[in-house]
Amino acid sequence: MNPRPRARLPLSLRRRPVPWDRQRPTWRDARPGVIADALKRAQARPSGNWYVLGAGDAVRPDRPLAGTVAGREVVVWRGAGGRLHAGPGVCPHLGAPLADSPVRCGTLVCHWHGLALDGSPFAGWEPLPVFDDGVLVWVRLDEVGGEEPLDAPVVPVRPAPGSGLAAVYRGVGVCEPEDVVANRLDPWHGAWYHPYSFVDLTVVGTPGDDGDGFTVDVSFKVAGRLVVPVRAVFTAPEPRTVVMHITEGEGVGSVVETHATPMGTDDRGRPRTAVTEAVVAASDRPGFAFVRRAAPLLRPVVRTAAGRLWRDDLAYAERRWALRSSGRFPG
Repeated sequence: MNPRPRARLPLSLRRRPVPWDRQRPTWRDARPGVIADALKRAQARPSGNWYVLGAGDAVRPDRPLAGTVAGREVVVWRGAGGRLHAGPGVCPHLGAPLADSPVRCGTLVCHWHGLALDGSPFAGWEPLPVFDDGVLVWVRLDEVGGEEPLDAPVVPVRPAPGSGLAAVYRGVGVCEPEDVVANRLDPWHGAWYHPYSFVDLTVVGTPGDDGDGFTVDVSFKVAGRLVVPVRAVFTAPEPRTVVMHITEGEGVGSVVETHATPMGTDDRGRPRTAVTEAVVAASDRPGFAFVRRAAPLLRPVVRTAAGRLWRDDLAYAERRWALRSSGRFPG
């Protein structure tokens, strides 16, 4: 595919917008077998037993970051010098939730009786491997993953640190990680299901004829007829991650990562999955320096946009799980 010349301005004006109900149907192209094969390939890739817990900047100096992975409470905090520590989120003394405990001078202090943890093994509490990739925090749970452990998670290629704007959104749905991944491996739904964000979407390459990714030409809506056209490639580098790389158009090198982390079951026995979406935007345009400076103001905007998309995409994933669990899933 020949690269398309980049416009002088990042925005384009659509000449003849196509009404939503008159756009070309994509259901013939969105073949269930193609999506299922892509999902199967993703599930066969190694994860090294690493799971995304949340955003790195959510680990505050005075409070830990906590979550549940496959029914296990996990807590992460920063010790002396900013080093990350991780381990079970249950106090080994009488079971207090360490998620609610403060950090003092790099030590996690249980708020029930004052037991202090510095990240070393103590009284049956054992640390877990933890990794900060600069945007997200991962923990390794070997007894959950059951794979050959890796020293570090499979982190997607991103813009150089400090060159982009990073924002992280988190949502929770009643489904399993594979339902989230399958949603992302169906790019054909974009302009139909999310017309408020995407228009003029065409899948120009699938794993069968274009390497191992889905290549998409799409325009992101800005306002009215103003759009930003790009070419993007969707890949799944590990079982619970799908990455969209911008390869042509505005923001080449920018990524949108979707990470699915199993949380366990709810009180009705249904699986719950956390979706962590990291948007790392970059551009070589001179004006992007302003975007980096305005990052604290722009991150909430990016998270709000991601939340709107995931309100719908989690409904997709939850519907898929409901059909699968009842034996009514097509195919």
